[in-house]
Amino acid sequence: MIDCDAHILEPATLWEEYLEERYRDRAIRITEVGGKERLIIGNQVVLEGAVAGLGGAEADKTALFSGRLSYRRDNPDDSFDGHARLRRMDEWGITKAIIFPTICILPFPTDDLDLANAYCRAYNNWVYDFCQADRKRLFPVAVVNWRDVEEATREFERCIQRGFRGLFVPPEMIDGRRPADRHFNSLWALCQAARVPACFHVIVRFDGSVSPFGAWHATSPGPIFSFGLGGTGQLVPAIASTITDQLFERYPNLKVVSVEAGCGFAPYLMDRLDAKFEALRALTGLSTKPSDHIRSNCYFVAEQGERTIDAALELVGRSNIVWGSDYPHIDSLRVDDHLPRQWPELSSNAEQLFRI
Repeated sequence: MIDCDAHILEPATLWEEYLEERYRDRAIRITEVGGKERLIIGNQVVLEGAVAGLGGAEADKTALFSGRLSYRRDNPDDSFDGHARLRRMDEWGITKAIIFPTICILPFPTDDLDLANAYCRAYNNWVYDFCQADRKRLFPVAVVNWRDVEEATREFERCIQRGFRGLFVPPEMIDGRRPADRHFNSLWALCQAARVPACFHVIVRFDGSVSPFGAWHATSPGPIFSFGLGGTGQLVPAIASTITDQLFERYPNLKVVSVEAGCGFAPYLMDRLDAKFEALRALTGLSTKPSDHIRSNCYFVAEQGERTIDAALELVGRSNIVWGSDYPHIDSLRVDDHLPRQWPELSSNAEQLFRI
């Protein structure tokens, strides 16, 4: 079984140890004040009292946001250590894993692009070392600062040369531009040339401004609403925009992946976009049905317990669906209790998509 949404939890000291010296006074860090942990990015407190909840897969959920739990003490060792992760994978029967960050895909609250670039470089260097535990089983996804395209392209190229197998793409506006905007062409071109998939992965904004449901989240509708719709609320428009912005007409061999929103929305999105294409084709520059682009260029990470995997395989494509655990995040389920019965087919798809 191949896990295409395996996360790490960054050690609290990562940026103090891996950042270039001139940035270390502004390192991302976790401190404790009055018995409460604080996550600090760019010298700003972005989360207080619930830092342990950045993980939380095995924690008492009612205690996660109480301020009593510790990010390091109350999350499992395999969140932080590659060798421990391999032991857990063996226990669950998982052969290989695509490694995503946790803190490093949170939005950085700084306009200092050099600092944001440095944060990304430090993380990429650390996760490269994390995967050194077994480079034939652990494969990192690169993180770059999309607000600085020139430096992001340089950093992504460096990561490709080191064997990274994916690129994290924020599923939201980037300084007023959609991700498929031509402004970002150098990153998309590099993905296509290197045959490295671009991974749209859910992000979290602690102020509740998860677009496009920001106003709903601001009313505190509860964790089922927030966790249930946060992913699809970001990934549906992100994937749709790659098609309507004609990304795949510019880069026909590019592969993009929807991560942490499930696969069940994919057939609906195909039908919905195709129907509007049929009615409004004369008003668009598209020459191909949206569903054709989805079948040829888009991949979807099925989640634990999904009952729509068979339908997605049939309607989207036998090669378009892979599987991910989201471990060790709060809403991930115990993997060995929720492995899908289609895992041989999904694993074969993952091997081909990520070339692992």
